[in-house]
Amino acid sequence: MKELVVKSLTDNLESVLGFVDSELEDCGCSPKTMIQIDIAVEELFVNIANYAYGSDTGPATIRVERSENPRAVTITFIDCGMPYDPLAKPDPDTTLSVEEREIGGLGIFMVKKSMDDMTYEYRDGKNILTIKKNL
Repeated sequence: MKELVVKSLTDNLESVLGFVDSELEDCGCSPKTMIQIDIAVEELFVNIANYAYGSDTGPATIRVERSENPRAVTITFIDCGMPYDPLAKPDPDTTLSVEEREIGGLGIFMVKKSMDDMTYEYRDGKNILTIKKNL
């Protein structure tokens, strides 16, 4: 397991993606899968940077774990911000037109659809969001 801790600022997105991509390259991740994971990482990290701490900033921890049986990567995002379970909100109704749909939630929906597993828990004053992608 590798771990990166950064301030929850959108300016740190490039560092987060570089860290994750380095781990994905080391395990021979395909370019298509890497793009899917990068989109998910960007969505989740930017949400932490924009919303977790309100107008303040705080730490964001990104953990990358690789497994071999099955071959997969698990990425965990940890912050000490306000409790928020993005999985509790119902998926947007994508059959509605853009004008009829409620604002928000599409990014998390895309992450859920592109990853093989996604979990959330609030424990010890921390939001812990985990995504898993089989390679």
